[in-house]
Amino acid sequence: MRGLPMFPLGTVLLPHMVLPLHVFEPRYRQLFRELMDGPPDDRVFGVVRVTAGDEVGGGEDRADVGTVARVLQAEELPDGRWLAVTVGTRRLRVASWWPDDPYPQAGVEVLADDGPDGTDLAQRDLLVPRVRRLLALRSELGDTTVPSTFELSADPATSCWQLLVLTPLPEAAAERLLGLDRWAERLDAFGAELAALEAAGADELRGGGRD
Repeated sequence: MRGLPMFPLGTVLLPHMVLPLHVFEPRYRQLFRELMDGPPDDRVFGVVRVTAGDEVGGGEDRADVGTVARVLQAEELPDGRWLAVTVGTRRLRVASWWPDDPYPQAGVEVLADDGPDGTDLAQRDLLVPRVRRLLALRSELGDTTVPSTFELSADPATSCWQLLVLTPLPEAAAERLLGLDRWAERLDAFGAELAALEAAGADELRGGGRD
């Protein structure tokens, strides 16, 4: 277990997902000031989803599974706010929350990930065209956030995470997938979430066609 500064948010950060941040609360300004004053290798913090309450001000309910974020770039503005670009690295599980003094902190276990095996990668390959079709369908409905012409990394584990990151999953679904420990189980669950998104998109497209 290790101690880690924490940044609860209303979104789920997955490994290999880029997370831009506008840091305006005093407690998180201090967090970033301390991070950026320290060694580059130590510029990490944990991100967990706020499950109830408001992410601003404290007192919110927090998930116990999340992701270690690494700071790629950060700039302090003249008024003390920070603009930062971070990326998810490793999964974590919170063992215990410490007092929010001066910002949220926790004792966490950084979780190991099994690498996807040949069966997992074959399953990934079946899911890729479905994700492309979903993104193309969403483009027809006006959401062009992620193009269906994406390319995945040659690294097996990275490519599996990228597929999840590219898919517009509900936050609760992304959190469930993040909490699973094996790729076989995670890809099975992802396929079920993808089917629900496909059905919802098809219904929306049919509904638009009737207007």
